This record gives sequence, C-alpha cells and structure tokens, in this order.
Amino acid sequence: MSLAFVALGGNLERPAARLLKAMGELDNLQQTRLLRVSSLYRTAPVGYAGQPDFVNAVALVDTALPPRALMAALLACEARHGRVRGQHNGPRTLDLDLLLYQDRVLEDSFVTLPHPRMHVRPFVLVPLLEIAPDCVIPRHGEARALLAACPDRDDARRIERVAFDWGLHTLRRLGKGLVAPDGASPL
Repeated sequence: MSLAFVALGGNLERPAARLLKAMGELDNLQQTRLLRVSSLYRTAPVGYAGQPDFVNAVALVDTALPPRALMAALLACEARHGRVRGQHNGPRTLDLDLLLYQDRVLEDSFVTLPHPRMHVRPFVLVPLLEIAPDCVIPRHGEARALLAACPDRDDARRIERVAFDWGLHTLRRLGKGLVAPDGASPL
C-alpha cells in the first residue's frame, strides 16, 4: 500500500456537498482507503476571475493502485460528477488532482508527481498542512516554508470542518462558518 494526497476542488453546483461526496467515493475506490480529510476551504478563483469562489480540500489515501491507475480513477470520478474540460482555470463541478504519491517523482503525458503547481498554491498547501503538518514536497521542500513564501497565503479560509466516521465509513460535517485555519485536525 502507498500513501497519496489528492486535492479536491470545485465551484459549480453545490461544491461543498460535491466534495464531501467525492471524498466518500475516494474511500470506495478499489484497493484504496481514505485515511484523513482536511476541512473545506473557500478560495478565490486563480487565473480566471469571472466565476464563483472555489471550495477546496485535501485527502490522504492509502492505496494499492499505482499512480497512473489512481489518476485514471480520479478522472473517472470527475466525469461522473459532470466535469467538462473547457477554459483553463475555468469553472468546474469537480477537480481531483493527484498531488503526491509517497515520495515518487514521475513525469509523463498522463501524470506528473509531485503535482507541478502545488508548491505555489495556498488553496492546496493550507489544507495539506492541516492533515500533514510535516509534509515535504519532493523537489521543492517543506510545505510549511513553501506556504510562507506564497504572497497570497492568507486567501484560503476554512468554511467547514469535516470528519470521517471510521465505524460507519461516512463523512459528516462538524460545523459551518468562516474561521481562520488553525491547523487542528478534524479527525
């Protein structure tokens, strides 16, 4: 089994509810277990401003799927949620990115590890650090230092805490409201 981090995001059609559903689908992937989930964060769009704010999160999974098979499963999940690839950085129902797979470095036409822009994106680094405070990103360094170097590091605002109920294998919401991220794990 291998540990992998997956970023979840979306800004169309009830994105918070969609992310929670996608987290449940991650746990139901073949040979994969959901281990941790971050809170949900509201973030402004990057690169294309004429769209709603995004809701973002990060999940940690333990999987026997190799990186390419996991990426294919993530793309299939996006498609089930109506993801249409149009304008770069444009609105979307669901975006699932494979961020890290163990400490693997891989680059081909289908998957790049680590994710090529994760180290400069607060909307990825903030939820990642919530569930993995000592995370080191291969080729880039400590995630905490990378976040500190981001000029827009305060743009990710936690909007909802999420917990995974191991006994029932269900996700549940723990609370709503805009609060500053405090690094506390929701699990």
